[in-house]
Amino acid sequence: MKNIAIFASGKGSNADNICRYFSGHPIIKIRLMVSDRKEAGVFNVAKKHVVEALYIDKEGWQHPQELLTEIQKRNIDFIVLAGFLKLVPPSIIHAFEKKIINIHPALLPKYGGKGMYGMHVHEAVHQAKEKETGISVHYVDEHYDEGDLIFQAKTPLYPDDSPQNIATLIHQLEMKHFPKVIEELLLSD
Repeated sequence: MKNIAIFASGKGSNADNICRYFSGHPIIKIRLMVSDRKEAGVFNVAKKHVVEALYIDKEGWQHPQELLTEIQKRNIDFIVLAGFLKLVPPSIIHAFEKKIINIHPALLPKYGGKGMYGMHVHEAVHQAKEKETGISVHYVDEHYDEGDLIFQAKTPLYPDDSPQNIATLIHQLEMKHFPKVIEELLLSD
């Protein structure tokens, strides 16, 4: 059995999609959800899918040993960042080397780094008049969006695409590809 922890900061649409995809999977189980925001929608997602959830406050992220202990107690094999906005503490990265992945709403290395998430990315892509955009799945290292690339999917853009249209296109790519990439990584491990 492969146990996944999902880290998320927002409403949890990617977490919900991942939970649905792996529901009843013979080998892969979503075992834990972790958030840095007390009111994050991901807690509703966890409840809906009967997955244990933890809120880790600012102090907890500054001293992550307790979180690491909680993760290890649950026999977590793999961590998925799904709309998680904090930098993962180095002690967790080292304990799960090449076992933490993130999805980014652009074609890295473009539009990555601190502060580049959600609509900030889509607005930057729109302002640059890009002809295409997409998603990037990458391993997590100690820097925002700099880990080794695992997968990218692209979509064409047109001059009349607004940042909101771009957000919709990206969301569709995330829903289609992210769970499959996770599954492929875990089954090839």
